[in-house]
Amino acid sequence: MSGALSCSANDLAVLLGPNGTAAADYICGQLGTVNNKFIDVAFAVDNTYLLFSAYLVFSMQLGFAMLCAGSVRAKNTMNIMLTNVLDAAAGGLFYYLFGYAFAFGSPSNGFIGKHNFGLKDFPSASADYSNFLYQWAFAIAAAGITSGSIAERTQFVAYLIYSSFLTGFVYPVVSHWFWSVDGWASPFRTDGDLLFSTGAIDFAGSGVVHMVGGIAGLWGALIEGPRLGRFDNGGRAIALRGHSASLVVLGTFLLWFGWYGFNPGSFNKILVTYESGTINGQWSAVGRTAVTTTLAGCTAALTTLFGKRLLSGHWNVSDVCNGLLGGFAAITGGCSVVEPWAAIICGFVAALVLIGCNKLAEKLKYDDPLEAAQLHGGCGAWGLIFTALFAREKYLNQIYGDKPGRPHGLFMGGGGKLLGAQLIQILVITGWVSATMGTLFFILKKMKLLRISPEDEMAGMDMTRHGGFAYMYYDDDESHKAIHLKKIEPRSPSPPGVPTTYA
Repeated sequence: MSGALSCSANDLAVLLGPNGTAAADYICGQLGTVNNKFIDVAFAVDNTYLLFSAYLVFSMQLGFAMLCAGSVRAKNTMNIMLTNVLDAAAGGLFYYLFGYAFAFGSPSNGFIGKHNFGLKDFPSASADYSNFLYQWAFAIAAAGITSGSIAERTQFVAYLIYSSFLTGFVYPVVSHWFWSVDGWASPFRTDGDLLFSTGAIDFAGSGVVHMVGGIAGLWGALIEGPRLGRFDNGGRAIALRGHSASLVVLGTFLLWFGWYGFNPGSFNKILVTYESGTINGQWSAVGRTAVTTTLAGCTAALTTLFGKRLLSGHWNVSDVCNGLLGGFAAITGGCSVVEPWAAIICGFVAALVLIGCNKLAEKLKYDDPLEAAQLHGGCGAWGLIFTALFAREKYLNQIYGDKPGRPHGLFMGGGGKLLGAQLIQILVITGWVSATMGTLFFILKKMKLLRISPEDEMAGMDMTRHGGFAYMYYDDDESHKAIHLKKIEPRSPSPPGVPTTYA
């Protein structure tokens, strides 16, 4: 705790006179006790802040579940809900056994951590159980992103395998590179050997979380191929719309709420003073981060609303929800180091990136039921570039340590070094996740463990794999249809004074 109380009994005894030694010892002892209490309170406040942030991030799993359920057809509702539960459950076990150690087990090398397997020798002076819980919530968020890309056609065993591999190995290695004090591209490196004199800046995970989950989902969906009926024989796209816009909106608001733990919570501590005796402390930076997060999401939502209106002629709530989330994914990397006005630019461009990626996916006959690869992969990559353009030197020094002449945003007069570090981050994340998750999905396909049969896909996995439907429904591709409303005309003109009858 900065500004801790200190007391020298010898110095104090001089001030108290010839017989002041005992009094000086007593006073200093009491001050030491008070100082320890202050330190205890500081640890308690910071630990409680991080735990509360972890709870918020974990609540995003409910948001993912609702969003996924509403975005798929009703016949696959139970399947997608179960996969979201298992992302958290399998991820919890594998992140405990291996993931946290690979990510943050220090001291280690620049590539991978090698201590604290199964939380051995834990907690330590640098990390407590709240750190583990918070990082686990991030790991399962990455796995949840991937599940959306391969929804409605993936075998259940494939979900278990990829989720365990992603949370236990693939994601932790990436988080070690950019967030550990030993990571080769981390701005937190303690030896001063920073990539381009700055390290890659990814405060809350535009690359580490969103790009990892999005690119993993991209390879899963590519190797599996599109859902049956997604494209006709002529290659034209056919919309397979989700069955519940209500669940989509509910999930989006839950994710929005959870993002206030995702981004502001990534400070890990709140009781940090930048300038003693002023309002300029980490508590103010936490508030600014919440504001930039909000503005980016809101701007992206409105841009998507009007952009899709111009393209399709409709005001589509699902598109707006995805645009909002795309803005959040983009601002996540630089939310703490940019000004609020810059967040508006981030959200505006993120919406255009998402619309463009969706158009490209349709042309390439790529099928992602939740647009997860486009949203998290595409907008996440833009978020890293955005940070390289608009990061403020003052905010970087407050968060990552004071460094004279630190490279910062290109448009803020900081040169191009940070942009170089961010581009390297995009390339290495893409390469690593492609090499690991792409290979895994390819092996699963060759072992016939990836995609369900066409018959099961047409019938729906709720019935064929999970014992029954989530609820009664009528689907567009079934032989029975829902009742359609139509205008009902009178059978014949009625004489005056006789009530009209209707069919």
